[in-house]
Amino acid sequence: MTHAYTQKYVAVHDKMQKGYRYALTEPAGKNFDARFKPDLTPKQMLELGVFGGVYMRDCTKEFPKDWFTKAKFQKKDLYTHDPVLNFFGVNASQPLSVWKKKGWIYKDDPRGWFQWYCRYYMGRRIPDEDARQIKRWMAMARHIAQVKKNCRVGDLSCRPKQRQAILHWAYDSRKL
Repeated sequence: MTHAYTQKYVAVHDKMQKGYRYALTEPAGKNFDARFKPDLTPKQMLELGVFGGVYMRDCTKEFPKDWFTKAKFQKKDLYTHDPVLNFFGVNASQPLSVWKKKGWIYKDDPRGWFQWYCRYYMGRRIPDEDARQIKRWMAMARHIAQVKKNCRVGDLSCRPKQRQAILHWAYDSRKL
């Protein structure tokens, strides 16, 4: 017997978005596009250490509480990126201003790809934007290929910046 998913709505009110509302049309963590097979959940990424510990700290009410219980967050200044909090201990991020300049930011996800992924994971679907972001995710294959070509499997000291960047895209670069 199949059960219909009951659509829910999420209202967002944080430092970068006020009055935004979206529908969850799929169950959390289910029914992803067949091309999109991330290795890591948003919760796992936050626990490992991504984005210098400053990303999404004011968004905790939007997502499940357990995503943040072991998240590696910057405790000092809200806007100071701390590379030590990243799994590989290096900065592998570009400033939001660069993302905007390159046209990588979708209007409904002002924090970029990871915000899109978190909302997609929770069940939000926006077909055109989902296709664009999944295409960007798939483009990380070139970085994965470089790590595989130049590093011994499991040598986490090889190309740490590239491994951290790959981790930011929900690929488990620890396994490369």
